[in-house]
Amino acid sequence: MNAVTLTLIIVAVAAIAFGVFMYIQKERTRRLRGQFGPEYDRLLDDKGNQRKVEDELLKRQKRIEKLHIRDLTQAESDRFNSAWRSVQAKFVDAPSAAVAEADRLVRDVMTARGYPMSDFEQRAADISVDHPHVVQNYRAARDIAARDAGGKASTEDLRQAMVHYRALFEDLLSTAPITADNHIQEARR
Repeated sequence: MNAVTLTLIIVAVAAIAFGVFMYIQKERTRRLRGQFGPEYDRLLDDKGNQRKVEDELLKRQKRIEKLHIRDLTQAESDRFNSAWRSVQAKFVDAPSAAVAEADRLVRDVMTARGYPMSDFEQRAADISVDHPHVVQNYRAARDIAARDAGGKASTEDLRQAMVHYRALFEDLLSTAPITADNHIQEARR
């Protein structure tokens, strides 16, 4: 074998290896973008670096795999649903109190399911793994609740916070996998 043939073989192997590497990267991106949906896009807007975003999402997945997230029993689900109806009924007379109670109820459901209750951003990151299509609802509701604490939220803002909390609440209670299509169909009802 002469030097030219050896060089061509090395170049061909390197090209194939590069092609395989690019394919693996593209599939990883496709899988993560499909799994995390709007959360992937939010992080990409925030970080501006696809590799950092994907590393962060993989880190979140590994963290959740170590936790003991569980479905609720039927009795727990019924109890939480009853509590939610009570919170919604309070909204008419005390919207601020109802939003605060909705936030507490969502945290209670998360705790019952096994999510750790560290700071808000960590909670949002944790639920983004299993509930990526409603984590933005959680962030929006918390933002409105924080504005309300400062006296800067209107009744319409508080109503919107309740809608956001309800979407997350229902998703957390659900045992069926939630997809973007489920939420689009639910929004049309």
